[in-house]
Amino acid sequence: MPPRSELEPSPVATSRAEALRELLDELPPELYRQVFAHASWAPSRAESYERLAFLGDVVLSLSVSTYLLPRFEEYGAGRLTKLRAQAVSGAACARVARALEVPERLRAAAPADHQRAVRALLESERVLASICEAVIGACYLAFGLERTAAAVLQAFGPEIERAIAEPFDFKSLLQERLARRSQTVEYRIEAEEGPPHKRRFVVVASAGGRDLGRGEGRSKKAAEQEAALAALERLEREDERDQGTPD
Repeated sequence: MPPRSELEPSPVATSRAEALRELLDELPPELYRQVFAHASWAPSRAESYERLAFLGDVVLSLSVSTYLLPRFEEYGAGRLTKLRAQAVSGAACARVARALEVPERLRAAAPADHQRAVRALLESERVLASICEAVIGACYLAFGLERTAAAVLQAFGPEIERAIAEPFDFKSLLQERLARRSQTVEYRIEAEEGPPHKRRFVVVASAGGRDLGRGEGRSKKAAEQEAALAALERLEREDERDQGTPD
């Protein structure tokens, strides 16, 4: 989890989130309650924010992808994927969640006997990110894609610009994640294809005795970055499967 200072939204980000915050305030009461219902106190798991977060993740990805595609006509699919992944990362969603006043809203929505648990939940980037996605999913159900996507793009504008100006090093991110498991990543060249002037490399990232991700690129470094991104996405899916919940 990034330091708290990295999760805090800037004044500009808070201002940009105003349209999405207004949609959140306009939600029907039942949807609003579900957005801030953690599985530990919701009447049933299906009535917690998890299903809304599942939907919101798709809406967020579609909204950002639709924005990026015409803006960066020279980018290939791999580069667009990396840019989108950074713009909608857990840390990015957590910052938007804070701009939406999610911590304060979650405290207000939680039952009195769960307030201590709420303090722990709010320390989790994953929880903040999941509720941010739940907000987006609920707004989509209530107001449709066009209105929701416009508010989402405004709220995530600073995150998109951050991703453009300061692109992630996915190899470093993967190594940091694996270090928490006392593992190290290794990269091996699986194939070299094409003539010398148009060579393409296929690289596999592995750790703990298993292959985690595969990437292709015009250089070894580019292929390693793609393999690291694929590995990060796999680890994320495995974490969600093992926990049985997005938080």
